[in-house]
Amino acid sequence: MTKLRARVNKEEAMITKGANRIPKAPFTREMRKDHTILIPMMAPIHFTMMKNILVNHGYRVALLDNTGPKVVEAGLKYVHNDICYPAMLVIGQMIEALQSGQYDVDKTALLMTQTGGGCRASNYVYLLRRALKKAGFEQVPVVSFNVWGMERNNGFQLTPQLLRQLIIALVYGDGLMLLSNQVKAYEREKGSAARLVSEWIDKISAAFARGEGFTLPEMRKNFRRMAAAFHEVERDMKPKIKVGIVGEIYVKYASLGNNNLEDFLASQDCEVMVPGMLDFILYTLDATVEKHRLFGGGAISATVSENVALYIQEMQDCLIDAVSLYPGFVPPSRFSHTKAMSEGMIGAGCTMGEGWLLTAEMLELTDKGYGNIVCTQPFGCLPNHICGKGMIRKIREEYPAANIVPIDYDPSATRVNQENRIKLMLAVAKENLLHMPESGSKPHRPDLPASSKLGRNAGGKPGRLLPQNYLRENPSMW
Repeated sequence: MTKLRARVNKEEAMITKGANRIPKAPFTREMRKDHTILIPMMAPIHFTMMKNILVNHGYRVALLDNTGPKVVEAGLKYVHNDICYPAMLVIGQMIEALQSGQYDVDKTALLMTQTGGGCRASNYVYLLRRALKKAGFEQVPVVSFNVWGMERNNGFQLTPQLLRQLIIALVYGDGLMLLSNQVKAYEREKGSAARLVSEWIDKISAAFARGEGFTLPEMRKNFRRMAAAFHEVERDMKPKIKVGIVGEIYVKYASLGNNNLEDFLASQDCEVMVPGMLDFILYTLDATVEKHRLFGGGAISATVSENVALYIQEMQDCLIDAVSLYPGFVPPSRFSHTKAMSEGMIGAGCTMGEGWLLTAEMLELTDKGYGNIVCTQPFGCLPNHICGKGMIRKIREEYPAANIVPIDYDPSATRVNQENRIKLMLAVAKENLLHMPESGSKPHRPDLPASSKLGRNAGGKPGRLLPQNYLRENPSMW
């Protein structure tokens, strides 16, 4: 952690030298009272509930929903075109919002995630500051959202309690997204699923404001009621093409990044399955454990990550158990099972970008009957080209029924081209619909215990420094 912070400080010092110095406007405690923090939209269900969590903690927050050519134009104008497409879009979205006149730029701050890995996303904060200087908004503070201590802001504190509640909001978001996608493709009264999603966002957010909905028993109860509500929606269960969406996290979820991919697939009479965000959080924690197992060192970080992952998987189990009560729904798999799907296909040490998780999600979707897959990737995103597009042939060797199309997203890529390629994939899917087995061509692999892949050191022995259920039994530590 110390080395990472030192490297970031060195890079920042290089950026801020000389005549081209990029100012770093601070976000202070006093600014919490009157500054609005703008957050780029990615996944509407998840981010709406996460926004409400931040509001409960005293922040003024607004989610950006501005789209259209002006966003892309702003990104191209203020971000170097060698930088990946998601950076262009989120920075363009923020700049365009500031230029719109809708916000007082002297009372506005911007929030940007910082991953800390080898992905170019680690540099988004500095790219945004450079863009703000070019656009004449040097006074606007940029808040770095990261858990690695890469940047600190006195006015924004990512406390253990806040982090826990944000993760819980993600779990609820995964549940609503999963149930909505499996209902809206078949609903007899159009809009029923969307209304239920809105109702449940309001219910869960109201519970959050009361300090409720955060314990495992409360989550279990809420998920059962949620699943029951969606199960009651009248549906016409005629066979439809089932399509899975995987890829780089931003273009996978953000309609701005994937040209409204889910709406397009719905217009083609498809049922859509998008793997949940929680697996990406667990994948990130698991990467710390795998680095310790493969390369040694970092025992404390690995042990803490393992215990946090085990606690989060108990939340995931609440969702899985509730959805499993209704045979008509396909529940999400446990993270341990998702990881097991990739064994023999790609190494668990492949953790750059979406890494092995991208391959595992394609395998799991095919195994569950969603073998028609759109693999979304920003053009030039090397990790995703390798772990996504580069693994398609090997996946087809294991699952001959897999029907996967990789789609590149870039300012120069036309929507018509992208949709035509997807239509070709759907044409194959229609041919296969009548005679393709629902679960692919391989038996479903048995699930594994949550701890089977975590907490091993380089010698293969358990590497715990804390009791296995320490964080679950001591929620105050969050």
